[in-house]
Amino acid sequence: MPRFGVTPQKENALAVRMAACSLREEDMEERFIRSGGPGGQKVNRTASCVYIKHLPSGLEVKMQKARSQSLNRFYARRRMCELLEEDSLGAQSPEARRQEKIRRQKSRRRRRGKAKTLDVEGQDAQDHASSIEETSQPE
Repeated sequence: MPRFGVTPQKENALAVRMAACSLREEDMEERFIRSGGPGGQKVNRTASCVYIKHLPSGLEVKMQKARSQSLNRFYARRRMCELLEEDSLGAQSPEARRQEKIRRQKSRRRRRGKAKTLDVEGQDAQDHASSIEETSQPE
């Protein structure tokens, strides 16, 4: 029976990721808090927000992304894995790699846009200069 209300594949992937991060259920303190914000009366009445503290590292995660408690438990554990990976792997963590890839894409776009702008401006200046030269030569 699924524990988190997600597909078995996602649950297995989370278990593998938790094992890779050496994150164990015994090392976590889990509490449930009342949520707020979008979700209507449902989230205001139930304790669907999940608070997890990893005791060895002291990292804390509070998740109220979904309306259901079981999904929030899944999301909180996934986020805890991300934080532990960032701590242990640093620039090699999946999140850091994703951010670096986006940064490179943006700088590439910026360079291309700048080159295109300079090319267009240079062409206009060149056309203008060549037309001046043409008018002054027939003398």
